[in-house]
This record gives sequence, C-alpha cells and structure tokens, in this order.
Amino acid sequence: MNKVSALLVVVISIFAALLLARPQTSAAAHPFASRNASDISLEQQVVAKEREGLDALKSGNVELFGNLTADDAVLVDAHGPATKAQVLKNVAEFTLSDYSMDNLQFVPLSPNSGLITYKISEKGVSHGKEFAAQAWVSSIWTHRGDKWLCVFSQETGAR
Repeated sequence: MNKVSALLVVVISIFAALLLARPQTSAAAHPFASRNASDISLEQQVVAKEREGLDALKSGNVELFGNLTADDAVLVDAHGPATKAQVLKNVAEFTLSDYSMDNLQFVPLSPNSGLITYKISEKGVSHGKEFAAQAWVSSIWTHRGDKWLCVFSQETGAR
C-alpha cells in the first residue's frame, strides 16, 4: 500500500471507530452497565462525532471531515505522523464506501475528552484504485470551545 493510501486508511479507521454505535440493550446486559451515566454520555458523544467524520468521507464532504479534526492534530500510520493539512490533501481523492467497527472500547480521559479503540474493516476507492483493509485504531477526541475535535489518531494494520 502506498504512503497516501496507508495514511487515508489510518484516518478513516479512526473516524470509523467512533461512528459505530453499539446497539442499546438493558442496563444489566449492557457492556458499560458498571460505568456511571456521565461516562456513558461522554462515550456516546465521542462515538457520534467519529460517525459524523466517517459519514463525511462517504459523502465526499472533506470540509466537514476537516472541521472535525483539530488544527494541531497528530495522525499516525506506518509511515509516521501526519498533519491535518497532509491528511486533508490525501482524503480529497478518497471515497469510503463501506466500513464496520469491532471490539470498540472507550476510556474517559477527562470530563471533556475520551479515547476509543477498535478494529475497522473498510472498503473504498483511493486515488482511483479500489481498496479493502483492516486496522486497529486508537483515537482521542476532546471538546474545545463549542465543538468536538479529534486531536490524535493512530492506525496499525491488522493481520
């Protein structure tokens, strides 16, 4: 996979994890039943923003995708760290057609930030070539001012 494609997979994987909501079940059966209500709400907010970013990539709305990424964000893949500007340039020729997230886990970091991890399976077109990939993703989201922003993500190819 070339550097541009790998970087796109990383970014998309990070956003994919947050976009997948777990089905709601009874409190006793829910995997987060032992967490307090504020942690669950924080998780739901972070997952919703991740979903919004992935949906933006599916619809080709690079501007919205960029608005969900902090200007000082660090995005890491097998090629090393990338800036928001580098990632936005690369996703301009990228279309996500399908994705799923498995093994989603959430860790609250503060009252206004959280870390998610997950395994993403995704398909799409990058620079005119179809791709399918799986990766492990970690992503940190924080609430700054009046909006949620992704400030860090890292993707590691899954075997």
